[in-house]
Amino acid sequence: MRKPFFVILLVVLLPLAAAAQSKDHHGQGYFFVAPTTTTAGVFGLHIGGGGEGLVYKGLGVGGEIGYLGASRELNRGIGVLSPNVSYNFTKASKSGKFAPFVTGGYTLLVGSDALHAVNVGGGVNWWFKDHLGLRLEFRDHVATQFESTHIFGVRIGLAFR
Repeated sequence: MRKPFFVILLVVLLPLAAAAQSKDHHGQGYFFVAPTTTTAGVFGLHIGGGGEGLVYKGLGVGGEIGYLGASRELNRGIGVLSPNVSYNFTKASKSGKFAPFVTGGYTLLVGSDALHAVNVGGGVNWWFKDHLGLRLEFRDHVATQFESTHIFGVRIGLAFR
């Protein structure tokens, strides 16, 4: 389990390095906090960060790492690792300050066991400074072993490029 985890972690962190080195905005990084709920009515908190590099026009490849816990037992949470693809609508606003996006990919939930899931979401980055923005996003993680189990999160965070 350790070797695949570190390989996936490396794949997730590489876009962050690309985003930090880019001067013409071909990548970005972000940190977020998200109140969550599940289809079973369990409330929780998801915190994390990630990044992506744009590979062709608005198409991006990246990922994120985070921590997810139920609100009553945050100390008994799980790790979240998600390599994703995204599409960034780079020409959505004339000023370039508002950049909507959609994203989706695989999610590995790691606790005492590993649980496989898929995720889909979308949101907007508001670039109030050239290299700093507000990120608002909705994300849904769906556990593949339990098709009716969804983890919904409304994220707020900072984006940087």
